[in-house]
Amino acid sequence: QVQLDESGGGSVQPGGSLRLTCTASGFTWDSYVIGWFREKEGEGVACISNDGSTYYSDSVKGRFTIAGNNAKNTVYLQMNSLKLGETGYYYCGAAPLMAPVEVMCPRVRFGSFGQGTLVYVSS
Repeated sequence: QVQLDESGGGSVQPGGSLRLTCTASGFTWDSYVIGWFREKEGEGVACISNDGSTYYSDSVKGRFTIAGNNAKNTVYLQMNSLKLGETGYYYCGAAPLMAPVEVMCPRVRFGSFGQGTLVYVSS
């Protein structure tokens, strides 16, 4: 059974930074993709496959960085220059890698999600 646990959320001012962590377990797939999602958005914020390929939505390119540590089954999302409209719950999801990572990043491709971590951007 796939289990995903997110952490690292918090409160920051606009322009601030946070690093989210997703710890995963229970995978049986040889190839897989981990994605970060914001609530109410259909496209992933960022996704990474276990071979290191990444995808970013246009709204976060240049500000967010996704990175994985396969040995620790952990994926990080470094978020810099956060904006007021980026408040919300952030979830990580996991799925078998069935297509290039940029094709895999829409939320509908994922069947497993964690409970989420709250990011609050406020001045």
